[in-house]
Amino acid sequence: MRAALATAVDAPLTLIDRETPAPGPGEVLVRITACGVCFSDLNLVRGHYPFARFPVIPGHEVTGVVVAAGDGVSFPEVGTAVGAQFLYDSCGHCDHCVRGDQILCAAKRVTGIVVDGGYAEYAVFKAGFVTPLPAGLDPVAAAPLMCAGITAFNGLRRAGATAGSRVAVIGAGGVGTLAVRYAAAMGARVAVLGRSRRGEERAKAYGAELFVATEETDPAEALRSWDGGADVILNAAPSSAAAAAALGGLAPDGTLVLCGYGPDPLTLPTMPMVLNRLHVMASPSGSPHDLRDTLAFSAAHGILPEVTPIGLDEAPAALGSFGKGGGGRDVIAFG
Repeated sequence: MRAALATAVDAPLTLIDRETPAPGPGEVLVRITACGVCFSDLNLVRGHYPFARFPVIPGHEVTGVVVAAGDGVSFPEVGTAVGAQFLYDSCGHCDHCVRGDQILCAAKRVTGIVVDGGYAEYAVFKAGFVTPLPAGLDPVAAAPLMCAGITAFNGLRRAGATAGSRVAVIGAGGVGTLAVRYAAAMGARVAVLGRSRRGEERAKAYGAELFVATEETDPAEALRSWDGGADVILNAAPSSAAAAAALGGLAPDGTLVLCGYGPDPLTLPTMPMVLNRLHVMASPSGSPHDLRDTLAFSAAHGILPEVTPIGLDEAPAALGSFGKGGGGRDVIAFG
């Protein structure tokens, strides 16, 4: 099979041929249909993950079809279209795992960072950590839902976004654009914070009623003028400073949720947090049940990201030019 391999920090991806792996007990072999090119893949080659294993095949926004199953696997059956996510597996017996919060397991492994992922024609996954795709969901366009989608959907849900909530989203890239669309579909009122007005038209087309260009306006002040502030601020930008600058725009009892962050510490003023009972939380991707919910919600509301299909040969260049802006995503499509 052909694959793209990350060999070391700051090294370009290498295209290779290797034997197709065989599934072991509890595993399935998936013929890859598509794999999204994610910002986390870029962070891998930049050396931002001290726990990364090199060499490794990147990619954790995976869709494909089960073509073989190892011993003990009765589900999913061969022929099932599935998605594989950031979470590769977990210990299975800690308190977090038995409660269905495997993403919090201290022994979790991450697809495409410590275990080979989806920049390949085939990959082996744990049977309990792949998710059947809803019928009719385009597997190429759906690939980014396995990371960007679950991150946005689960972040909103865990922060308490509901119908009627005022939700502000910082950043309108892959995660941010999906967060805007999910929040609008939940019945929330939506604001988008971007550095310039370049993304205003797109944000409003996806359901935002307010757009704040932070290079022109103080974001906290603009949100306070929005009927008293946001109930939820979701930071989808790779910047801790952007999140901190918006904190003052929370309504009392509001929640700032970090789905994006930068290398700098998050520094927040304590007095307004105490006086207004503000909450700050971070949300990683999610567990298998969270991905099921994300895919079901996406299918029910027709929410798919804008994608540009590319070939595997184009993956090294696509990863190197990641971050061009906008809500579209490059997706490696096989066959």
